[in-house]
Amino acid sequence: MFDTALSTNDLIFLAKGAGMTLIVTAISVFFGTILGIIFGVFRYQVGPWWAAPLTFVLDIFRSIPLLIQLVLANAFVTTVLGYRISGFAIACGVLSLYTAAYCAEIVRGGIEAVPQTLRRAARSLGMTWGQDMTSIVLPLATRVALPSWIGLALGVMKDSALVYIVQVVELLKSTQILITRLQEPLFLLMICGLFYFLISFPIARFGGYLEKRWSND
Repeated sequence: MFDTALSTNDLIFLAKGAGMTLIVTAISVFFGTILGIIFGVFRYQVGPWWAAPLTFVLDIFRSIPLLIQLVLANAFVTTVLGYRISGFAIACGVLSLYTAAYCAEIVRGGIEAVPQTLRRAARSLGMTWGQDMTSIVLPLATRVALPSWIGLALGVMKDSALVYIVQVVELLKSTQILITRLQEPLFLLMICGLFYFLISFPIARFGGYLEKRWSND
């Protein structure tokens, strides 16, 4: 159906791009989740008034398109501050904060879903705040938050296609380079989509498996 000169080296090039997508996603989701947990717990504990400055900053990261954030961050670091930082570091930094902004809401919502009666019972039994959070809140909130977190991780993986703007050659950028050379956009985009599917499908299925298993407990 397709008459193309796609070679083994081209497939390896695409695979390397997919690997870069995975690396950027893994780093961003890891650090973004850690920050999101900290921000989410903080917002829940101190209340809306004390958390207002943090909420405002997180709203900025959720409201401004990721592409603009990457461009502004790159310009600020290289032009204003005068630092020479790799596009990879900028991409991971921006995506981590972007992830944290959404993850904080997921965490806060998960904590709020835990019945207050359970928490009061735990404290009445002499549990400390830390014991309450780790033994009561964490297991229940994780069940509530996991589906949204899986969706966030998959969304970040797809949004990582925008890091080409800071000269990171991930999967989509690799595909664009090959399209320029081979002039087979439909065929190459189908392969690119297949790579994204192979990355996303196992994550989505694993999340669905955990959700189903926990719902039956």
